[in-house]
Amino acid sequence: MSARETPAAARWAMYVGVAILFAIACAFLSNWQFSRNAERTEQLQLVENNYDAAPVALEQLLAPGAELDPADEWRPVTLEGRYLPDDQLLVRNRAHGGSAAYEQLVPFRLDDGRVVLVDRGWLPPGNSQSAPDEIPAPPTGEVTVEVRLRPGEAAPTSGRSAEPGQVPTINLGLVAEQTGPLEEGAYGLLMSETPAPATAPFTIDPPSNDPGPYLSYAIQWILFAVMGFAFIGYVIVNERRLRREDAEDDSVPVPAAETAPKEARRVDPVALHRSRKRPRDRDADDEDALLDAR
Repeated sequence: MSARETPAAARWAMYVGVAILFAIACAFLSNWQFSRNAERTEQLQLVENNYDAAPVALEQLLAPGAELDPADEWRPVTLEGRYLPDDQLLVRNRAHGGSAAYEQLVPFRLDDGRVVLVDRGWLPPGNSQSAPDEIPAPPTGEVTVEVRLRPGEAAPTSGRSAEPGQVPTINLGLVAEQTGPLEEGAYGLLMSETPAPATAPFTIDPPSNDPGPYLSYAIQWILFAVMGFAFIGYVIVNERRLRREDAEDDSVPVPAAETAPKEARRVDPVALHRSRKRPRDRDADDEDALLDAR
C-alpha cells in the first residue's frame, strides 16, 4: 500500500467504525421496541381472554388482603352488599370525552364485611366550575353489582394533591386514607348494577386494542443500521473512483509543445496563412493563375 493510500485506508476504517457503532445503537433501540411490542401483545391478549369472561365470585380471584394476580386483571366478578355513599370520592384529571373529566369512586361493603372500591364511571366537568354539575347517587339498600377487577394505580410522584373529597389517582392506599379500610389488592370497574339507578355516570370505554407503533419502529431501526453501512460503502467506493481517475490523469504524458517555453513556441504567419483551410471558388483560382503568369 502506497503512502498516499495509507491515510485513506485509515479514514475508511474510521468510517466503518462509526457505522458499526451506529448499527449497535440501532440494534439496542430495535430490541427495545421489540420488547415493548411483546409487552403490548401480552396486554392485548390478556384483555381478549378476560374482558368478556363470565363473572365469578370475588373470593375465587381475590382472597382477603391478597394482591390481584396480574393474569386476572379485567376478570368480571359479582359483588353483593351495599354502597357507602357517604364515603364516595372523585378522582380528577381523567381523560374522557376530550376533556379532563372525573371518575366516581364509591366503597362497596360486601355481605362478608369486606369493603371493595367501585369505580362507577366518569363525569364531565361542570359548565361553570371544574367539578361536575351533578354526581349521580348510587343505588341504596342491597345491591348486586358486576365489576371488572383492576389493580390499584401508583401514587403520584410529583407531589400532586387534590381538593377534599377528591384524589389525584386511584391509589388504594391514598383512597383508604379518606374512606377507611379497603381491600387494597384491587378495585372494581363497574359493569352493571341491580337494581339499576335512575341516573348513572358514563360508562368507561374498554381498553384500546391498538397494537401501537412498536413493531414498525423496531423494523425502522434495523433499516437505519443497514442504510448506515450502505452510505459508508457508497462514500468509500466514490472516493476510490475519484482517486483512480486522478491517478489516470497523472499518468497521461504531456505533449512537448505544451511544455516548451513560450519563446520557443513562435508561430510562422506565412505557414499559418497557408495552413488555413478556406473555401475556394473558380474565380479565385483564375485570379491566382493570372498573378502567377506575371
